[in-house]
Amino acid sequence: MEGDKKGITSEELKQHNKAGDLWISIQGKVYDVSDWANEHPGGDVALMNMAGLDATDAFIAYHPGTAWKYLDKLFTGYYLTDFKLSETSKDYRRLASEFAKLGLFEKKGHITMYALTSIVLMFCVVLYGVLCCQSVWAHFGSAVVLGFLWIQSAYIGHDSGHYQVMNTRGSNKLAQFVAGNSLTGISIAWWKWTHNAHHLACNSLDYDPDLQHIPVFAVNSIFFNSIKSCFYGRYLNFDPVARFFVSYQHWTFYPVMCVARVNLYIQTFLLLFSKRRFPDRALNILGILIFWTWFPLLVSCIPNWPERVMFVLTSFAVTAIQHVQFCLNHFAADVYSGLPEGNDWFEKQTSGTLDISCSSWMDWFYGGLQFQLEHHLFPRMPRCQLRRVSPLVQDLCKKHNLSYRSLSFWEANVWTIRKLRNVALQARDLANPVPKNMLWEAVNTHG
Repeated sequence: MEGDKKGITSEELKQHNKAGDLWISIQGKVYDVSDWANEHPGGDVALMNMAGLDATDAFIAYHPGTAWKYLDKLFTGYYLTDFKLSETSKDYRRLASEFAKLGLFEKKGHITMYALTSIVLMFCVVLYGVLCCQSVWAHFGSAVVLGFLWIQSAYIGHDSGHYQVMNTRGSNKLAQFVAGNSLTGISIAWWKWTHNAHHLACNSLDYDPDLQHIPVFAVNSIFFNSIKSCFYGRYLNFDPVARFFVSYQHWTFYPVMCVARVNLYIQTFLLLFSKRRFPDRALNILGILIFWTWFPLLVSCIPNWPERVMFVLTSFAVTAIQHVQFCLNHFAADVYSGLPEGNDWFEKQTSGTLDISCSSWMDWFYGGLQFQLEHHLFPRMPRCQLRRVSPLVQDLCKKHNLSYRSLSFWEANVWTIRKLRNVALQARDLANPVPKNMLWEAVNTHG
């Protein structure tokens, strides 16, 4: 009976927003996911970020239709009484439903087969160049090919983390294991942990780990206040060292990107050997051990140390293309503090992303992620479908007067460097004091 329904207000729902007492609402029904958080395939962070809020749009974005049946056992018996659905969310849900009816989430094309084939071929080229050639140019070329191999492997790992790229769940996990951990040395568990948080709180200064790069980079002067990262659970201290680096970040951006891979290796080890709970720890560690077996052995086959250093640095520098691309998609976009709530989840995705415009023949190069907004709105959609749905997303943004920005690769770089420079100049301003540091004072005194 309608009159027998137990009601709860949005304010009351917000009280259930911590570990052990974690409620969310989906399409007006309230669910207790406190115990489910540790078993959630997407990790507990995704649920913690939605705690005490309406999570309907996010649930639709990340889950197939088969997931709805698992909600019944989590239902509290309460219904959200005062939630009003925005017109934007209505249209987003309608569009997602239309895409599902067209089968766009299942039509994966042959992208994965082509990508895996190219990875195998590139790996063979690398082995031949290192093991069978003595020329320094052959070793240099092999390093370049290895860098592109890592880029394409990362795209496979990314895709398999969002949706099933293979025929079975087991083969999909194998693709993650091989393309992610074993070939690139970056843990898929670390990627899921950070990437799901990034998607749910896109460009939130305190919740999105992909914007939290203190002491090296700051995309907004709010970081000068040493804000607390709700993702890492610690303060991002803007000390004199951070101020020094941020003051020159528009100059250091590209050099740092050339060695950014080192940070990903460090982050992988920090997670794998931490006390934090996550699925398949042993499998992730095994994959990392495989990488740190074959890669050093391959480098050791190069005849001398100068060439070995050149090989490693060149392969790392090539992957900077991908690191830069990921930054372009978000650094110059709008930011905010806190979490997106119910009706503004869609709006936050549009404001926090930038697309990169390119010809269709370059889709392989960007891994489909040049359609960043489309990917954020429909993360389960295979990359081969993103170009097809892009005009419909543009129409939806136009209808609701929301930003849809698509820039050339060059323009996106200009926007990003301009953003970094503006923040850098603010960091240099002595009107924003930080604790005295003699090195800092000397550098700024003498320009």
